[in-house]
Amino acid sequence: MMAALQNSLRVAPWVAAIGCWLALAAHAQSTAVSAAAKPVAVVAGKPISEEELNSQIRPQLQQLRNQEYEVKSQALETIISQRLVEAEAEKRGMTAQSLLQQEVDDKIPDPTDPEVEAFYQGQKDRISRPLDEVKDQIRQLLKQNRQQQLRQAFLQGLRDRAEVSIQLIPPRVKVLPDPNRMRGRADAPIGIVEFSDFQCPFCQKAYPTIMAVLAKYGDKVSLSFRDFPLRSIHAQAQTAAHASRCAGEQGKFWEYHDSLFSTPNQLGKEELALHAATVGADTEQFKACLESRRYDASIEQDVQAGMQAGVSGTPAFFINGILVSGSQPASVFERTIESELAAHGQPTASAH
Repeated sequence: MMAALQNSLRVAPWVAAIGCWLALAAHAQSTAVSAAAKPVAVVAGKPISEEELNSQIRPQLQQLRNQEYEVKSQALETIISQRLVEAEAEKRGMTAQSLLQQEVDDKIPDPTDPEVEAFYQGQKDRISRPLDEVKDQIRQLLKQNRQQQLRQAFLQGLRDRAEVSIQLIPPRVKVLPDPNRMRGRADAPIGIVEFSDFQCPFCQKAYPTIMAVLAKYGDKVSLSFRDFPLRSIHAQAQTAAHASRCAGEQGKFWEYHDSLFSTPNQLGKEELALHAATVGADTEQFKACLESRRYDASIEQDVQAGMQAGVSGTPAFFINGILVSGSQPASVFERTIESELAAHGQPTASAH
C-alpha cells in the first residue's frame, strides 16, 4: 500500500506537467485561431480579414517563401561541404585545410602564356587595356576558376561516396501544366512546368540541360511549357511566344520551340516565319496567325499564373510544384527529381 502511494506521488508531478502542457497547447491553438479570425483593419464598420490581405499579395508572399528556402538551401550546401571535408580530413589524420591543399590547390597548374593570351583576345573589347598591363590579373583569374572547378569536383566525389540525406522541405506550389504543350506522358510521376522566354539568354542556356534531363529519365518525367515573356526588357519575346502558339496550331509547337532555342537572336517577323518554314509549317497560315495576335490574352494568362506561383524571372521550372529557378546545372534538376521519385516509390536513375 505504501509503495503504491509512493509511486503515485512520483508519477503525479509528470501527469500534472503533461496536463499543463496540453492546456497551454490548446490555449496557444485557440489564440492562433482567434488571431487569424481577427480582422487586420476595419473600414466604415466593415472588417478586412488577413485572408483578404494575403489574397492581394499572394505572389509576393510566394516569392518570399521561395527566397527563404533558396537562402537556407545554399547555406545548408555550404555546411554539408564543410562537414564532408572535415570527415575526410579526420579519416586521413590531417586538417581540412591541408586536405584541400593536397587534393585541390597543389594540383592546379599555372595558366600558360598562350592560355592567358587566348582569354585576353576573347575579352579584349571589355578589358580595353594592353595585354601587358593585365597579364598577371588574367593569370590569377584563370587559376582561381580552375581552383573552383577542381574543388567542386572533389566535393562532388566526397558527396557521391557519403550518405547525405537532406530533410529541408522546399515550398511547393500547385502549377497547372498546359496539356497542349507537353513532352512526355501526362501521367508521369514527375511533372515539370517551365515558364520561359524565347528571347532570354538564360532560357537558351537552360534548353540543352533540360533536354538532357528528359532524355535521362525517359517516361518518368514530363515537361510542359508556359510563356513568361519579359516584355519590359525583351522587345521580341511577346511576338516570339505568339509565333510558337501559331506553330502549335499546325502541330509544330515543339519543333518550333527547339528551332528558336537552337538559333538564338533570330526573332524578327521574317525570321520567325523562316523558322516556321524550317519546321515544315505552312508559312502563309503561320503569318496570318501571327498578324491576328489572337494568342495575346492566352499568353497573359500564362504570365499571371507564373506570377501567382512566385515567378519573378526566367527560366523558372516547377518540378512537382518545387521551384528550380534560373539556368541551373543538370545536377540541381536531378537532385529534386531523384528525391521526388524516391518519395513516389519509383526507382531512381542511380538505382539502375
